Amino acid sequence: MILTNYFQVKHIKNLLAHKFFYLWLAEIWTLLIAFLCLVSFNNLPSVGIQSADKYVHFTFHFVFTILWFLYLKKKKSDKKPLKAILLKVFLASFLYGVFIEIAQSLFTDTREGDVFDVLANTSGTITAITVIMLYVTFFKKEKLN
Repeated sequence: MILTNYFQVKHIKNLLAHKFFYLWLAEIWTLLIAFLCLVSFNNLPSVGIQSADKYVHFTFHFVFTILWFLYLKKKKSDKKPLKAILLKVFLASFLYGVFIEIAQSLFTDTREGDVFDVLANTSGTITAITVIMLYVTFFKKEKLN
């Protein structure tokens, strides 16, 4: 009986460790996006890919969406349906992207806010949500409601 209780407690600690790990990753990624979008990189060599910054914005928000979804999904106190979590993450990503573009316009001299960056952000978010929904539907057999 004592060994059973011990293993249950250890298992719960492992679950909490994953929750905080996803939170830590999501927060670091969110701060990294802000740093990379608001700091000037004029001395860096130019990449020969047209609209390379749009791919970067797409990737930033694709990963942002995945990480925040994983955290909210693992969060014990948040027993919301998957659709509600996905909506929350979509809104957070969209608003964060708009906020970063406004901050670029207002607080930097070398950067400008760009509507096409917001579109790239949003397309990264929508793609991530689509990947999550496909994964959940075909591999996890969970309901999205």
